Amino acid sequence: MTESGFKDHFSRQVADYAKFRPRYPQELFRYLATVAPGNALAWDCATGNGQAAVELADQFKRVIATDASGKQVANAEAHARVEYRVAPAEESGIEPNTVDLITVAQALHWFDPERFYSEARRVLLPRGVVAAWAYKLAKVTSPIDAVVNHYYSDVVGAYWPAERVLVEKFEELAFPFPEIATPPFEMVAEWNVEHLIGYLRTWSATQRFMAAERRDPLEGVGEELRSAWGSEPRRVVWPLTVRVGCLL
Repeated sequence: MTESGFKDHFSRQVADYAKFRPRYPQELFRYLATVAPGNALAWDCATGNGQAAVELADQFKRVIATDASGKQVANAEAHARVEYRVAPAEESGIEPNTVDLITVAQALHWFDPERFYSEARRVLLPRGVVAAWAYKLAKVTSPIDAVVNHYYSDVVGAYWPAERVLVEKFEELAFPFPEIATPPFEMVAEWNVEHLIGYLRTWSATQRFMAAERRDPLEGVGEELRSAWGSEPRRVVWPLTVRVGCLL
């Protein structure tokens, strides 16, 4: 944890994070643009490598993308309409009553919720929209999923930060805005097995395991995955849990 209280579980693997993390579907951002009151300004909060921010830039005239990690911001994907800033979710520095849409991609569980929601109310325009989403484990095939589930729960399970449990019950998290029912969304990728292993290495639990145990938890699991996977690319799917609310 930094002096500001920000728990940084991702800066050490920032390059791999950008390389191996799946991309959010364009349909999600097109949908969010239809429920926002305008398209002048979106705020992508906890932007990480900027993948949501650059997708928003196709729908909004201007995007402010913030992250508490300076390393993440320094390595984020550049775009002419995206302005990156180093700032915590709870103190964005954005002018009040200016934002049409706030997005939080796979990060709401890290926030101080009361302070973040207060900040959201401060910066949103009337009828502005807050959208937060999360994804759990990927789906490939039953044998592959079994290996990944074992790795998630039994190999690195003890090394997940406490906040990870909030992803598992994302649909139950406090969300103090009148909610809008959304269509279903999912991330889809065509990966080979080495890409999946690289993705598992970006997990915060993997990194914490390596720091504590001084060994790679994926050594044995990688061989199991290669055996179950085969040589061909496979379709990898992550269903998204999306929460969308409107400021009245």
